[in-house]
Amino acid sequence: MHQPKTVVLFSGGIDSTTMLFHLRQAGHEVLALCVDYGQRHRTELSRAARIAEAWSIPLETADLRAITRLLAGSSQTDPAVQVPLGHYTDESMKATVVPNRNMIMLAVAAGWAITQQASAVAYGAHSGDHAIYPDCRPQFADALALAISLCDWRSVELIRPFVNMSKTQIVTLGHSLGVPFARTWSCYQGESLHCGACGTCIERREAFLLAGVPDPTDYSENAPAMSPRGDVDWSRTITGKVRA
Repeated sequence: MHQPKTVVLFSGGIDSTTMLFHLRQAGHEVLALCVDYGQRHRTELSRAARIAEAWSIPLETADLRAITRLLAGSSQTDPAVQVPLGHYTDESMKATVVPNRNMIMLAVAAGWAITQQASAVAYGAHSGDHAIYPDCRPQFADALALAISLCDWRSVELIRPFVNMSKTQIVTLGHSLGVPFARTWSCYQGESLHCGACGTCIERREAFLLAGVPDPTDYSENAPAMSPRGDVDWSRTITGKVRA
């Protein structure tokens, strides 16, 4: 049986790692592409490389650090902008939006897919991203899918298998696929441990909690506590200490 070849936009996070495993199980020949755009959370790049090496997945990294200064104004590309703490639905999370990030990364992925004669490019946008990130919404993906299909004589498809799934559903799927969650990275702070307080950390913690899947992540002892329902208690730390 012919294996479709697919370039996966790979960050080393829960979504893209689960997508990588999901597509491999579905019979795709997967090629992983990381993009270094000078992001604050550069830890994700080394995590992605380790996962790819451990599972013998071909990986390339596109070095786009030359354009970092052109993407200023985001907490992920501008040292002067602090990473906001709180839930993804908070208005403050707009500070984490990198201008046109997905279009830039997917354009590079499409170019590599064409040179590799791959039939598709995949990225892990999910339903929880839609509120804050315009370039994760179905309308954006539909428009970009059309552009990618027309950019070369040989058509390349843009697939986004998780676009209507929640983070909790992705964790449930990843657990069933044996995804090495402990090796993945989510935190926007990019320190040695997950901070447990930024939007993506809170989303990560909630997803494991609501999916009923043990969370193997090492969080900072200063991370806020979380109730069994997923509510964040900013008055207490993850170790049970009361904040000053």
